[in-house]
Amino acid sequence: MHLNPYGEYAVLLAASLANDWPATREQLVARTREHGMTMPFPSAPGDLEQTRAVLDSWLTVVDADDDDERARLLNAQMAAVAAYPRLTDHDREGWHLHYRDPGQSLPAVLAAVISVGTALHLTTRGMHRLRRCAAGPEVGDACVNVVVDVTRNGRQRYCSVRCANRAAVRRHRARVPRP
Repeated sequence: MHLNPYGEYAVLLAASLANDWPATREQLVARTREHGMTMPFPSAPGDLEQTRAVLDSWLTVVDADDDDERARLLNAQMAAVAAYPRLTDHDREGWHLHYRDPGQSLPAVLAAVISVGTALHLTTRGMHRLRRCAAGPEVGDACVNVVVDVTRNGRQRYCSVRCANRAAVRRHRARVPRP
């Protein structure tokens, strides 16, 4: 049995791209491979730029002000890439579902995978489990990284231990009077 990995790996891929955008198409494809996508993508002019547009659209979901707005944006993204789910055993990985038509371009595949994966992540884990790093709004901190909360308790607020530590130091300094 092959469990559907779309929710976690797709949204983690999207966050990885948002937090560290690749400079070339080759780096983009390598990142998709690192996140478990093994099928080949036909190359087309503008793949990198079109994928950036897909990601920028996805970031509107991350930055949505409330659950209703997040759902509306995500529904629109999924409707734009709608394809019948299909069983596949490409590369002999085991039978699993794809939410896209075969032979599509890299941006089209990523638009489908990321939108469906984000919807699965949010509906199974909670609509609050996708946000910007909590360190960012603090004065003097420029972190705008995306946080995909895959923790058991659903309370991940920071993109890294480094950001969490910086925020803890700021809170401590705010409590302790300076001489």
